[in-house]
Amino acid sequence: MSVVQTVTTSFKVEILNGYHAFSASYRPADTFNIALYSTVVTLDSTVTAYSPVGEASGGSYVPGGQIIAPIAPLASGTTACLSFNPVSWAGVITANSALIYNSSQGGRSVCVLNFGANKTSATNFSITFPTDDQNNAVVRIA
Repeated sequence: MSVVQTVTTSFKVEILNGYHAFSASYRPADTFNIALYSTVVTLDSTVTAYSPVGEASGGSYVPGGQIIAPIAPLASGTTACLSFNPVSWAGVITANSALIYNSSQGGRSVCVLNFGANKTSATNFSITFPTDDQNNAVVRIA
């Protein structure tokens, strides 16, 4: 099993086909979720949609994860950037990866996050995203 941090290939095609709206600039914004996974999954650029297989459990975590709020997309230099507001769950949870997906569009995948190893929370499992710029944003399209 392996986890590769990446923007999924299907997402790259789907943004050109208009499936994903991260803000309400042109149509109502979609709802995005983040799901946590344990060590028993393979997540990489080929993931096309959310699946509960291998999903983490414990604490306040529920299957499907939780809604995550995107920060309005922006340009940094010649790169389109997207990041998200922090998210957390209460209680003891162990996860090594996550999938951000569009729950408004049939669970279509956006990107895979690799935590580098199993991470276990003592009281809260929190994810803070990097700066929304051309070098650090979670989603970067150059």
